[in-house]
Amino acid sequence: MSTAVAERSWCVVVPHHARGARLARHRLATELATVVAAPLLADVIAVLAELVGNAIRHAEPLPGGVVRVAWKLRTDPDGRDAVTVRVTDGGAPDRQPVVRPVGAEAVDGRGLRIVVALSDGWGIERDGLGQSVWAELSCPNTARPPSGPADPRASLPSS
Repeated sequence: MSTAVAERSWCVVVPHHARGARLARHRLATELATVVAAPLLADVIAVLAELVGNAIRHAEPLPGGVVRVAWKLRTDPDGRDAVTVRVTDGGAPDRQPVVRPVGAEAVDGRGLRIVVALSDGWGIERDGLGQSVWAELSCPNTARPPSGPADPRASLPSS
């Protein structure tokens, strides 16, 4: 009997506003709390928060004043649980997301550095609808929590 996770994916549309980031984090935590290890879940939530926060601060919304947030759970060829998160916005007309140098006293500018540090890979894609920033994270599936109900709020960072 295989313990591999079947590929599962979710997509939500949230307001292009700080409350949209909170909604996205809560929805992701609720969906993944019982199927991925707590350390992976914490990293995925942190990366999602950074990507949605960046979309809200630096990009235009999609039509309707929203941001599209999607995530996919699968088992990679090495047997590790892998989660890909993707945040799609209207893009910024004059710039693209980049990792930038920041000083020790800077109050912002570390978002993509956090994404780079926590993810196995990340990237940017543009199409006719907007811009997507994605990141993939993984960990060994032997650390998967037991199945059953759990309170996903216990693993959420405070807003």
